[in-house]
Amino acid sequence: MSSGIAAGVAAPAQYDELKRPITAGGFVEKGPIVFQDVTKQAGLAGWTHKMGTPEKRFIVETNGSGVCLLDYDNDGWLDIYLVNGATFDSLDGKEESPHAALFHNNHDGTFTEVAHKAGVTNDRWGYGCSVADYDNDGWPDIYVGNYGKNRLYHNNHDGTFTDVAPKAGFNTDNWTPGSAWGDYDGDGKLDLYVTGYVHFDRSNLPIAGTKAVGYASCLYRGANVNCGPRGLPGEPDHLYHNNGDGTFTDVTVKAGVEDKDKYYGFTAIFVDINGDGKPDLVVGNDSEPNFLYINKGDGTFDDQSYVSGFALNKDGREIASMGIAAGDYENNGQIDFFVTDFGDDYKVLFHNDGDVSFTDVSYKAGIAQTTIPFVGWGDGFLDYDNDGWLDLFEVNGHVYPEVDQHDWGTTWAERPLLFHNVPDGPKERRFQNVPAVMGTGLADVIPARGAAFGDLFNDGKIDVVINPIDGPPALLRNVNADKHHWVELKLVGGTNPANGRKSPLDATCATVYLTANGMRMRQDVLASSSYISANDRRVHFGLGDATDAGEAEIHWPSGAKEIVKLPAGDRIYTIEEGKGITGALCQGKPCADPKAPAVAAR
Repeated sequence: MSSGIAAGVAAPAQYDELKRPITAGGFVEKGPIVFQDVTKQAGLAGWTHKMGTPEKRFIVETNGSGVCLLDYDNDGWLDIYLVNGATFDSLDGKEESPHAALFHNNHDGTFTEVAHKAGVTNDRWGYGCSVADYDNDGWPDIYVGNYGKNRLYHNNHDGTFTDVAPKAGFNTDNWTPGSAWGDYDGDGKLDLYVTGYVHFDRSNLPIAGTKAVGYASCLYRGANVNCGPRGLPGEPDHLYHNNGDGTFTDVTVKAGVEDKDKYYGFTAIFVDINGDGKPDLVVGNDSEPNFLYINKGDGTFDDQSYVSGFALNKDGREIASMGIAAGDYENNGQIDFFVTDFGDDYKVLFHNDGDVSFTDVSYKAGIAQTTIPFVGWGDGFLDYDNDGWLDLFEVNGHVYPEVDQHDWGTTWAERPLLFHNVPDGPKERRFQNVPAVMGTGLADVIPARGAAFGDLFNDGKIDVVINPIDGPPALLRNVNADKHHWVELKLVGGTNPANGRKSPLDATCATVYLTANGMRMRQDVLASSSYISANDRRVHFGLGDATDAGEAEIHWPSGAKEIVKLPAGDRIYTIEEGKGITGALCQGKPCADPKAPAVAAR
């Protein structure tokens, strides 16, 4: 008997022309340069993620941490929060605890680390994070999922935060890495879903051959490795209702989202799947079936995990789900999901067929074969070339350091993957792998884990921040040569006069349909995504060569629907519910007239 991760049969090794495993090779000398690694120039290289020992004897040491993008000081520029790991010695007070990093955006391409000053160092064993304004005071707060007690960092409006998790009533105390925010009951206040992973007991360590793992061996391709998650007890998920007074109540059972079998939960996302204006919930479970809960509108959910097709892949197998990307890659108004997975198995693209029905189209869409050798973590739909079609990005890294000691065609550190969304016949779309040019961001070979996507330089191009395990972060700046136009929207919730309902102030789970450039695109305001991370909350649309920014049809969480004509492209608009455009940034600075058309096309 063995204990390990769900995966396909060991795949044949793939090597490049220099006999390097394809996970750390396969580069080209020339080609389109999409991303450049600007980590050092931006000032991020001084912080290092640390998690356990290099040997990775236990599963808590290998899963890695997330990264969250947020404008914590409301200056219109995205800042970066990188979650830290820890060691057993730091937990026991024998060495200084690793700390999280909060990088303040200096508006000039550089960042300054301010975690200690801001009070968000999280001197615990950190994993995931999510961002939301849970108390509707106009300032983003940060939730951090740990091994041990979690954090809820409340924004104090002065560049600092206070951990209010104990006061809030969050009582999880083992390993709950993921979190998702959404107003599931429509009361205008954001509720919190927390995923449970493995129940890790330090007094009964999961060592191969011991009672803790049922006396099993823990093997990967015949080699001894750390044990889990299979064979280890799990931790349940929790749904917390926001009481509106700074406290939360656990309503997991009442709401119908009880994780009775204690599956190994990672990433969770609240998003409206069926277009009824109510946030539904998806959860990626490692080595076990995924969850998909449809919001019934009465404070409860309907478990449609299996009937929807989201629980398993096309072969009827559970996968080792780590990251989840949500996006409408066909521009048909439906949310699709891309789920990363372990090596020796393809990563799964779930196509939304409508009526809460999903089909695994990974092979048909051109994604499956390329991804098989890689161990996938953070992922995202992003329109990297602003042509109006969502592309796909995936970061990778193995969980077993032992792979570098064997000729298995895989590596501990792995390069990311970028797929370009291209036509496949008159109506369908497929994804084309973008070659990794030597010396560019796509050729970064790192043991990546969390990844977040956003416009860090306010230039209309989506960048990537990666939180690897045991190393400095990577900031991949989008330098694609396209001159396409774009538009971004920051949404601020208000009150629906028709029914008196309020949207959360930060408009979490709002949906925007932009009609421009001869197409109708969809974006959603999400508080969590990727691998236990959080992306830019501003919705971003590529416009191609169109100079007309089109019309935004906004479906607010309150149930209100509003159409706003956008005067010009290449701007970041602030739109308030019921008030229309209330501000705009032009080249990172306030526009002279937010509602005036652009003077000239770029």
